[in-house]
Amino acid sequence: VQLQASGGGLVQAGGSLRLSCAASGLTVSSYAMGWFRQAPGKDREFVSSISWTTHTYYTDSVKGRFTISRDDAKNTVYLQMNALKLEDTAVYYCAATKRPAQAMDIMPSEYWGQGTLVTVSS
Repeated sequence: VQLQASGGGLVQAGGSLRLSCAASGLTVSSYAMGWFRQAPGKDREFVSSISWTTHTYYTDSVKGRFTISRDDAKNTVYLQMNALKLEDTAVYYCAATKRPAQAMDIMPSEYWGQGTLVTVSS
């Protein structure tokens, strides 16, 4: 199983980025897929998840700004990030699990991607 995260970069505050997580070795529609992030000096935190039935979940700090979605034909999960803030700066990781999507914030995921760096500047 491989989860290839991409799309990170440098963006000004208020800008947008779209992260992609291309999966191989598993079918994203059969897993709960999620995004996590780890800011410098901080623990990794849950950002968002999408269930196999496409229910979506977000941490409070990104609600209304981030949108998680899935393209089954491309076997890829996306995280559209709008209105980016300085505090969104982090390495973003995608993950996959057979556990419920709503539990991804508290239960470990089986598979992880390598991370993509998002830097928001003022």
